[in-house]
Amino acid sequence: MRTMIKGGWVVGFDHGHHSLHRNFEVVYEDARIVYVGQKFDGRVDETIDASHQLVSPGFVDTHVHADHRALHKLISDGGRPDFFGQPYLEVAMPRPGTRIDGYPNSLTPEQAAGNKILELHSLFTVSELLRNGVTTFVELDSQIMMQEALWRQCERIGIRGYLGAGYESGRWVGGKGGRLERVMDEAEGLRAFQEALEFAKKVRESGGELISPILAPRRVDTCTAELLRQTARASRKLGIPMATHAAYNVIEFYETVRQYRMTPIEFLDSVGMLRPELNIGHANLIADSPRMNYSGARDLDLMGKNHVSISHCPINIVGRGRVLDSWEKYQKAGVNLTIGSDTYPRDMMMNMREASHHGKVMSHNLKAATAAEVFTAATLNGAKSLGRDDLGRLAPGARADIICTDLTGRGTLRYGPVRDPIRSIVECGVGDDVDTVIVNGILRMKNGKIPGLDLDSLRAEVQQAAEQIWQLLPSWDLLERTVDQMCPLSFCTDEDHIDLSRA
Repeated sequence: MRTMIKGGWVVGFDHGHHSLHRNFEVVYEDARIVYVGQKFDGRVDETIDASHQLVSPGFVDTHVHADHRALHKLISDGGRPDFFGQPYLEVAMPRPGTRIDGYPNSLTPEQAAGNKILELHSLFTVSELLRNGVTTFVELDSQIMMQEALWRQCERIGIRGYLGAGYESGRWVGGKGGRLERVMDEAEGLRAFQEALEFAKKVRESGGELISPILAPRRVDTCTAELLRQTARASRKLGIPMATHAAYNVIEFYETVRQYRMTPIEFLDSVGMLRPELNIGHANLIADSPRMNYSGARDLDLMGKNHVSISHCPINIVGRGRVLDSWEKYQKAGVNLTIGSDTYPRDMMMNMREASHHGKVMSHNLKAATAAEVFTAATLNGAKSLGRDDLGRLAPGARADIICTDLTGRGTLRYGPVRDPIRSIVECGVGDDVDTVIVNGILRMKNGKIPGLDLDSLRAEVQQAAEQIWQLLPSWDLLERTVDQMCPLSFCTDEDHIDLSRA
């Protein structure tokens, strides 16, 4: 079947870069784009009117942790100073002998049997991504049962997923008095790696067009050198991309330096992982950052010379008091900058805006991190990090992963007059402006509606699940806090009201 999209604006592709055109047409047949231009003279079976919209490639979100994010809602505007703004230490590390009810990664196979948690978290994740115009995402942390649940939901909803069961040689745990301790089990790490490798082979052998494998050792500070070497060898042998977290936290940085006398980036280089196939989660606290006070820094140069990618998650890190220093330096060094949402919101327009604004501030240059650059990071660069030249672009032969974004503001005056739609969506857009999503040539969303999915019911189910998690917080929290102690409401309740007239 051959379908034409008549766009008001179209993001084309020319000589390796995006191009921008008015009143262009995009034609796709089955799963591939066959034409992008001013006037298509051939036969079409269906026409989509996008005359008031921007037609562009779908977004590639390179850093996703599948969850409904109830736990992360507990650390907004707060948290423990001794964890230096690292979210997972705050909300995914229960007291010894306890587990986090409602959190997928805490489940054993026996506990997962017949449990709806995995399906709820995976459905919420892929639905939110697709609703915000993401057509390809990378999940790089969850255990294998969650990856299998994501696989099912990706095929149900129709979104492209790079799935990789997380593995590591050890983990951070809470000790006496809420102290941070690290335990290591090298044999368990190698066992989990073999399981992840078998999962990756299973994905590849399935032959599906929507699901692809990725190798995902969770964090450099919880993986041994041998585990990372084996990851690098497997990636090279099988032709599978890699993703991990590195240079993302003060504790992780100094622990790696203490143990190996190398920075996290130097450590990755020493085990053979610093290659174009690697996407590093965050990499914002590298040795070159003035926040690290590290002499002889060469991390930026190493990453650039090895053509690695980083998944920059601007909303996530700035909310935890961190920032990338700076977009312009990374770009000039040759690092492939991509955009990830990490936890929430999974809104690539908001993340592009945050990346652009903080990129300008931290680069001390109002011409840095332009709308064109952050849009490219969210599309072409994301595809490049996965070794794909058929995603992230609208060009003949590319996959028909296409989104149409409403430039009217959907009944608001938010956009105002539009001269340049790329600048407009970066400056003013939100994910809800995405009207139409096509993945692999199949219409997956129209008029903001995903067929067969009731977002109101899903949201209500997630709210109920979150309330249960919050109520049970004292049973596993390192400091045994209640939800009101960990995350007090922004303003006083009636019971706490203070009569200011008597103060």
